[in-house]
Amino acid sequence: MAEVKKFYGTGRRKSSVARVYVKAGKGKIVVNGQDVKAYMPYATLVMDLSQPLEVLGKADKYDVEAFVSGGGFTGQAGAIRLGIARALLEAGEDRKTLKVAGLVKRDARAKERKKYGLKAARRAPQFSKR
Repeated sequence: MAEVKKFYGTGRRKSSVARVYVKAGKGKIVVNGQDVKAYMPYATLVMDLSQPLEVLGKADKYDVEAFVSGGGFTGQAGAIRLGIARALLEAGEDRKTLKVAGLVKRDARAKERKKYGLKAARRAPQFSKR
């Protein structure tokens, strides 16, 4: 029996890193060994991470297996989304469709570091005249 070809994509978002494998299947998404609906606490995050498949209209044509670490649920969902998009590009799917939807580019926004003399990244201590 011939082994099914897997396509790989790495996704990163905030401090999360996702290793994503996409193969031909029935549309099952597994994250860290659990079903995506059991792993992600909000349905909006599940919709967000499956967006590359929805945009291409191939949600029931590929199975996705993702291993994600670091960050919170939002960052992890974003990392998986980019990983799926990159794996689909490797599988030969239409780049233009994914690019127009804004799914090929990494979201570079991350938490800004705290500076000395301030309470947070930009929050200064309360000013006192006397």
